[in-house]
Amino acid sequence: GFDPVWFGVIIVMAVTLGLICPPVGMNVFVINSIAREVSLGTIYRGVMPFIASDLVRLTILCAFPALSLWLPRSMG
Repeated sequence: GFDPVWFGVIIVMAVTLGLICPPVGMNVFVINSIAREVSLGTIYRGVMPFIASDLVRLTILCAFPALSLWLPRSMG
């Protein structure tokens, strides 16, 4: 009973959140390998506001799926 567009949006958002979340956070390790002078803890502290905003956005879109479907429905 899920809309495939909504499900795709949720999956993409969850994967991007997983790429910056500790402990796996592959994107954080890429940044650390590029900027060797910056510690991993500093990078994680800098990423925390983005993790919080992604969690809020994911919660809102799960609670109100019509928000993610508004634009595709208005175009067709």
